[in-house]
Amino acid sequence: MKISSEIGKPPLFHLVKKSRGRVDLASSTAATAHLFVLEEDVLRVIVLPEGKMRQSATWSIAPGQDDVPTEGRDRFSVEDFSCPEFTLTEEPDRLRIETTKVRLTVELNGLLCTWELRVGNTWRPAARDRRTQAYNFGWWDEKVYHYLELDRREMFFGLGEKSGETNRAGRRFRMCNLDAMGYSAKNSDPLYKHIPFSITWNPQEHLAFGLFYDTLSECTFDLGCERDNYHGHYRYFMAEFGDLDYYFIAGPAVADVTRRYTWLTGRPALMPRWALSYSGSTMSYTDAPDAQRRMGEFLNRCTEHRVFCESFHLSSGYTAIGNKRYVFHWSKERFPDPQAFTRSYAEAGVHLCANIKPCLLHDHPLFEETRQKHLLLADKNGNPAMVQFWDDAGAYLDFTHPETLVWWKEHVKSALLAYGISSTWNDNNEFEIWSPDVLADGFGQRRTAREIRPLFPLLMMRASRQAQLEEHPDERPYVVTRSGSVGMHRYAQTWTGDNYTSWETLQYNLKMGLGMALSGISNCGHDVGGFAGPRPDPELFVRWVAAGIFLPRFSIHSWNDDQTANEAWMYPEVEEQIRSLMDLRNWLAPYLYLLLWRYRNAYEPVMRPTFYDFPDDPRCYAENDEMMLGSSMLVAPVVHPGAVSRRLYLPQGTSWWNFWSGLLYKGGQEIELPAPWNQPVFLIRDGSAIPVNGIEPAYPPAKARGFLLFPPVEGQGGGESYEDDGESEAHLKNGCGGWQIRMTGETNRLRIELAAIGEFSHSSDELFLLLPQSETRPVEITGASLIEERFVPGRRCLCVRPVQKLSHGSSL
Repeated sequence: MKISSEIGKPPLFHLVKKSRGRVDLASSTAATAHLFVLEEDVLRVIVLPEGKMRQSATWSIAPGQDDVPTEGRDRFSVEDFSCPEFTLTEEPDRLRIETTKVRLTVELNGLLCTWELRVGNTWRPAARDRRTQAYNFGWWDEKVYHYLELDRREMFFGLGEKSGETNRAGRRFRMCNLDAMGYSAKNSDPLYKHIPFSITWNPQEHLAFGLFYDTLSECTFDLGCERDNYHGHYRYFMAEFGDLDYYFIAGPAVADVTRRYTWLTGRPALMPRWALSYSGSTMSYTDAPDAQRRMGEFLNRCTEHRVFCESFHLSSGYTAIGNKRYVFHWSKERFPDPQAFTRSYAEAGVHLCANIKPCLLHDHPLFEETRQKHLLLADKNGNPAMVQFWDDAGAYLDFTHPETLVWWKEHVKSALLAYGISSTWNDNNEFEIWSPDVLADGFGQRRTAREIRPLFPLLMMRASRQAQLEEHPDERPYVVTRSGSVGMHRYAQTWTGDNYTSWETLQYNLKMGLGMALSGISNCGHDVGGFAGPRPDPELFVRWVAAGIFLPRFSIHSWNDDQTANEAWMYPEVEEQIRSLMDLRNWLAPYLYLLLWRYRNAYEPVMRPTFYDFPDDPRCYAENDEMMLGSSMLVAPVVHPGAVSRRLYLPQGTSWWNFWSGLLYKGGQEIELPAPWNQPVFLIRDGSAIPVNGIEPAYPPAKARGFLLFPPVEGQGGGESYEDDGESEAHLKNGCGGWQIRMTGETNRLRIELAAIGEFSHSSDELFLLLPQSETRPVEITGASLIEERFVPGRRCLCVRPVQKLSHGSSL
């Protein structure tokens, strides 16, 4: 880029063309700009100082779609967008674009943008470019900049996996995928994932909007950390490479922004039902000289300690030669009979998720093959670009080379799936490439690898998923990844990496998970108990399990300093509490499964801050340690040592049932509840119906369906379940269904309506309706016949047989 000295004379733009969903602008210099009206609430701005794109494809944008082409999507494509009609008004010094929800005013001298949102019949200010040099038209360097004015009352959420408080205001964050072993969940930055998306909330205007910068470059977000006397208060985005290509997503609520952004970046993958079970894992098993025996002991211990487990994350020790890791290689010293090992797990009903890594050490048995085939990231002379990887030097596979994708899928099939492995755990895939001399194939458009680093883990997990689909087309794939970028939710489940064992990590990992969920990544969790550092003491371990059971991914995983393993039975004195918590998770699994289905089909985050569901309650925006699980459950984990009770705020506008005591509390107040180790604090929103497995937590979990009902005193409420076979892709072709429940509370009776919809054949023709013991009103049921009424501990149980036929062709 040619550096200009004319900073006082910014480019003067003019309208060139208006077409479907698009307005093109040219300028007095080489600079061009393109404005897109993609939806009533989604506008897009591209600013090209040199008049041309540096990166012509995107892998992030997939509006309502399951995937994008392997080579990416044309950045100028408007396919799958509605591109609604809009009003374009031209004035001598500005132009205005208006939809039913957003109004964008562009000052033609310098391309300064002002954004407004329609609320009722009024246009209200949302965002405004900084009046001084909002963009870099070759004035400073070749980097990409976007400066906006900052209102110091604004709150910022999102940015994916970031440390610290839920509100990001006042901080600066760097997007750069990094293997952040033992990170501080309160302060460390950067971390593993690249999600350049933020949500702005202005409490004064009561407005939210989102900004997504579609870039694969290392970038920085400054949210009011920097001060400069000459420019007033501002925030900014800066990228090292690429183009300024950003999407403005209108609220007015945070929930509106999150759902639309998730839709914009693609439909989340639905994982198999068994992935909701506790997943065993620890590095010490597979690193042991007798790893196969140790893995067998784990199955025995699960049975002995009555721990229900349906999957195991197989750490990379199974690939070892000496102390090093060699992907797709089975260590016969540690696993003398891999087939017998995998068969033993399959017979126990435990699915294996095998760790795989994208870097081949220089002495890897397959290194020479990949070098000769040019499958590795290389220098300009074609020599593999060596990097530090674990305890030696190696080279990363180039997933932008079509032949690498073929090679990878073939080895996933032959080295893992053919052995009976169910799924893949894509690990150490941050692609730490620091040299500007490392080149990638780029699908035929050779480029510096540093410019597109986040793309490599995305294509890696995509290829792993495709391998599973090709090998077992009738089975629902399950992929796990540590690193990733925008769009990763279309392929994989994730977790927050190698966290450090401490109370602080427990507290801030929960906030980190909420930031990810607001950023479109809900299918996630944390290493329960902590991965690196000291082993957790009994209290911390129990509290971590009590928090982890409410997240989609529930895995106890560790690499403790003293070489011990975090296990459900590691402390006999708290084993009973741990087991009851895990049984509680299995009981609530149908609710989690429903939330994951809603995440896929309605783009709703599974867990979210309380302000997501209660945007009109200002108390919910204050930093807290609570979260909503779906719209019906308020969870308040204990995150400080020595606590015997938990103080929390109940959002206003509804009442809340204490799950354990059955007491009903009015919202809009702060309460304190007892918090014994085996009874995590959570409350249910009045009027909710929560699907569960059977009547009560049990080992193994019951297969019959039950509903926890919390009927309103007056008015209506209800809920639903989502049902499918849990393992196949039949749900994509209407092979799913569910139960719907409606409740009407009246002074002297409670009405319950039950209906089954969808085409899935339910495994049980009986349902258990579980009411609070204090609910004594006569119950009138339609859609089912009452078989039996009895009391179980703390609950009034109605066993019913639905009489309505399935409504074929309808869907949830």
